[in-house]
Amino acid sequence: MKAIDFKKTLKHLYTASTKEPALVDVPRMNFLMLDGEGDPNITPAFQHAVEALYSASYTLKFMIKKGKAGVDYSVAPLEGLWWVDSMKEFSVQKKGRWKWTIMIMQPEFVTEELFRRACEELVRKKKDLPNLAMARLEEFAEGLSAQVMHIGPFSAEGPTVERLHGFIKEGGYQLRGKHHEIYLSDPRKARPETMKTIVRQPVK
Repeated sequence: MKAIDFKKTLKHLYTASTKEPALVDVPRMNFLMLDGEGDPNITPAFQHAVEALYSASYTLKFMIKKGKAGVDYSVAPLEGLWWVDSMKEFSVQKKGRWKWTIMIMQPEFVTEELFRRACEELVRKKKDLPNLAMARLEEFAEGLSAQVMHIGPFSAEGPTVERLHGFIKEGGYQLRGKHHEIYLSDPRKARPETMKTIVRQPVK
């Protein structure tokens, strides 16, 4: 059984140039989501949210693989939406003010019923996931966006974000929605200087 790799089947969404930002049309997709606020580096709720989403996503993967459909797939990368009440004040230097939605894209055959069963299985296994009850399966449509690849630690993203915003304004577009990051590297394993993150910004 060959696993579906969404980083390949949805290559235009999960790859980006490190040199030139580009426009991409992001379709409506399903995500497991969890909300929170505060600096992700020091807020325990953020790590709890990440653990809950990964646990539910992998439980769903194995449930579907063993089910009637018998479909195998790779769990999609972790993603994050980041914002403050006034996006004019959004700053990578002021993470304590950030609000966030952490999410993982799910295949279209993941249903609300399957998600509920996955959560029940995790509870039965007595997994310590305090944020699991707040997770949800939700459609998200981003539409026209600009994106670029950042290589390096999260703390060095400032120039990449500025370059992306400059590209948007030079093209005659305006920023809308929330700052979006897609984490292609596992920060628990990768060296900070090698981490790959797609930085995305919806435009109008």
